[in-house]
Amino acid sequence: MRLMKNSILIALAASVAVALAATGLAESASLDLADRVVVRKSERKLYLMKGEAVLRRFNVALGLVPEGHKQREGDFRTPEGRYSLVERKTDSDFFLAIRISYPNQMDSRRSRARGYDPGGAIMIHGLPNNPTRSPEYYRRTDWTNGCIAVSNADMVDIWLMTARDTPIDILP
Repeated sequence: MRLMKNSILIALAASVAVALAATGLAESASLDLADRVVVRKSERKLYLMKGEAVLRRFNVALGLVPEGHKQREGDFRTPEGRYSLVERKTDSDFFLAIRISYPNQMDSRRSRARGYDPGGAIMIHGLPNNPTRSPEYYRRTDWTNGCIAVSNADMVDIWLMTARDTPIDILP
């Protein structure tokens, strides 16, 4: 049921994008494709960039322990560094998800040298499909296990405005 709902929403969003492009309104609706993503953890912002221009900016929630670079699985930190958007998921526990290429080789070496598993499954995603908290909680609190969370409406924009292998810089 959840997969069907997400598929319908994606199809609807794609149809809107096609209709905007056909009518010449895509430019005014800011549906350009980003060439990189920048997350500034201290600002709780995600920026879709094209060259030096900011196409869109979004509020984000981070891991429960937002400061510092992810060291190991279960530390509730959001990683810092340069990664890529590598996989799109419509069947996660959240409204749409785009997997980030964490851990990279350096992350894996650093964690394993300390005897830890670096973890993985770091995503940009929407809200939980089965929320357990109030909408206000998700808007005002860092609540993920280390992912980058946005509203469902913002997730549709990010989904439509990024491609596979788009670089993402996650900064302190």
